[in-house]
Amino acid sequence: MSLELGELHEECGVFGIWGDPAAPAKTYWGTFSLQHRGQESAGIAVLHEGQLQVEKGMGLLQDAVSLDSVRMQAGSAAIGHVRYSTSGESSAMNAQPLLMHTRFGALALAHNGNLVNHAVLRKQLEANGAIFQGTSDSEVLAHLLARSQERDFRDALLDAARQLQGGYAFVLLTTSGLYGIRDPHGIRPLVLGRTKEGSGVLASETCALDMIDAVWVRDVGAGEIVWISSSGVQSLSFAPRSDMRACAFEVVYFSRADSQMAGESMHLRRRLLGKKLAEEAPVDADVVVGVPDSSLPAAMGFAEASRLPFDFGLVKNRYIARTFIAPAAELRAQGVRLKLSAVKEVVEGRRVALVDDSLVRGTTSRHIIRLLRRAGAREVHMRIASPPYLEPCHYGIDTSRAGELAARNLTLPELAAMVGADSLAFLSPQGLLDALGPRGWCLACFGQGYPVPVIKDESQENVHVQ
Repeated sequence: MSLELGELHEECGVFGIWGDPAAPAKTYWGTFSLQHRGQESAGIAVLHEGQLQVEKGMGLLQDAVSLDSVRMQAGSAAIGHVRYSTSGESSAMNAQPLLMHTRFGALALAHNGNLVNHAVLRKQLEANGAIFQGTSDSEVLAHLLARSQERDFRDALLDAARQLQGGYAFVLLTTSGLYGIRDPHGIRPLVLGRTKEGSGVLASETCALDMIDAVWVRDVGAGEIVWISSSGVQSLSFAPRSDMRACAFEVVYFSRADSQMAGESMHLRRRLLGKKLAEEAPVDADVVVGVPDSSLPAAMGFAEASRLPFDFGLVKNRYIARTFIAPAAELRAQGVRLKLSAVKEVVEGRRVALVDDSLVRGTTSRHIIRLLRRAGAREVHMRIASPPYLEPCHYGIDTSRAGELAARNLTLPELAAMVGADSLAFLSPQGLLDALGPRGWCLACFGQGYPVPVIKDESQENVHVQ
């Protein structure tokens, strides 16, 4: 079950650059490199001669924003956003960046994550006369800014940030600076970079820095606000230092393999996950096969530690849109058949160790195993390079309701039978931590507790957040 084949919805990606004459084009390509983080809507906001202009729409960046218009556009600063909604409707009105006109002047805002207290804040703001343009929780920050009693914009931003709860990373563009905010636990990622010309850059992942030939300076700290202006880069903390709880799923799946977190390679971390999985759950097999693309490093690590051959037993058709966009299970299943093919010459008559990054509903895993058996695989032993997915995420990943999480509701033998595997094993939570290293991690989806208390909506089985 590769996540990009339908089990989990992506989150969002943000990008920003300040003080660069090629800001519009660099923002387009930086945002383009984050397309894997959301394919529902996209947009870019550009600062030119003291005016903010936004172009955005539904679909991929290339559909929402004209590259030709970006190439012709002048501007010294810009921000970009790609979105998959986890709060608010999937509609053009919720596409970002959001453009607001406040008493501090024009403001463009882009957000990755979820505010778990957004419903409470929204009700309070509406009771005081606030009018929201859309249904996304991202708009809450703009209204908090506008209604702050502080006179200075930075003080108002501090005041607003202290009222937010959840996992989030914001980039904001004003006529005087580019701002980045990361939640007090550092759940959602945000990095600071610099171009060769000295322009400041903010992005969800380092792959966006690589795209524009910028260098990584550091990760934005948990509970930190950074701002980039003509005076350079400045920062301050808006919350007491909390235990770091970076999202483990950024390593397991979401981030691109060529990105880094805290200077460490995602690809190498995923290989370590596979090696640890092989130590904990060895299998008698003839070949190790990974589910393209995010699971391939883990499969390589599993093969290396097991001293088994690794091969490409599954091939992905890269010209098919991601199947999680399909609204019905039947369409998702058809999407799997369109997107993946089994290589008969690799798997026929052989015992296959199938390595994937995670298993959520299990429906995609079942279809992949059927593909391998139709291609002649004699046995299929499934190994998952993360622990059982037991709890919905409330910090920026749109997971299924608790009742749809397969590992929460089935025993291991029942789960193996459901997906059609001869055997099934998961990496343990401790094995995951051993592979990830000593830094603090959010493992809430693996049943290890939520670092930020979740505010429940009694009308729903689970919380409804962005």
